[in-house]
Amino acid sequence: MDPELEAFVPLFPRADLTDPVAERKNLAELAASVPPPDTSGLEIEDRTVPADPDVPVRIYRPHQARGAVIWLHGGGFIMGDLDTEHPWAGRVAGLCGAVVISVGYRLAPEHRFPAALDDAYAVLAWSAEHATELGFDAARLAVAGHSAGAGLAAALALRARDEQGPAIRFQLLNQPQLDDRQQTWSARHFTDTPWATRDKLTASWRHYLGSRPATPYAAPARADDLSGLPPAYLATAELCPSRDDGITYALRLLQAGVSVELHQWPGTFHGSQAILSADVSQRQISELAAALRRALAD
Repeated sequence: MDPELEAFVPLFPRADLTDPVAERKNLAELAASVPPPDTSGLEIEDRTVPADPDVPVRIYRPHQARGAVIWLHGGGFIMGDLDTEHPWAGRVAGLCGAVVISVGYRLAPEHRFPAALDDAYAVLAWSAEHATELGFDAARLAVAGHSAGAGLAAALALRARDEQGPAIRFQLLNQPQLDDRQQTWSARHFTDTPWATRDKLTASWRHYLGSRPATPYAAPARADDLSGLPPAYLATAELCPSRDDGITYALRLLQAGVSVELHQWPGTFHGSQAILSADVSQRQISELAAALRRALAD
């Protein structure tokens, strides 16, 4: 493990996800401890996207933005909101030069699959329809997220392809949660790694799916056909149960003819980029923003 990260491991809360309400509070406290981003160059607005039910979003507009990013927070499908994601959405918006639309999707287990995906898809469609109003070129629209949010971003790309929905130019999947089966080497061996453990992921999928079998829109790794999807940037953490799911998904995208940039971050663990003082975390965040900036440029 990267020594700059290892020093912080004892400070990370050990979540077991048996009490989602308590864990949401813990995540909110953790997010509040992260230094706030510099948003002086951004216009920030909270809006509500008309849907059934309506979906809250927070829109970050840098000056002279060209493209936009539908940004989906992590939290195992059961935690996170616009406020807990503010440190990351604000940083990415300030660095990538695109409008970032952070989505406050519904959470499990109160709202199981496909509620979160339906919310995200509603925001995707609304954003494409209101691109001029929101100040970006509709041909420059990306989907992005971390962990469960990255899984939702991958599912959005699949659904938009299948339903001939809004054109997505790029998908950015950071440490994505893609497969409920947990059969890879990393899933079987990284059972007690910091922040993400096998038991925690198992509970996350259980809350998200309930008794329903997973479909490719719930667990994108189950999709048989990955052709025709947008180009992707996919990043994994070395000491993460979901690592091999992400690497395998990237390889399958490549084999389906999709252009992919794959970055495996050595010495990191799931969510360790929250430790902003570490050099590797700063490089990770800069890389994510740079990938979006490149994808949405001319």
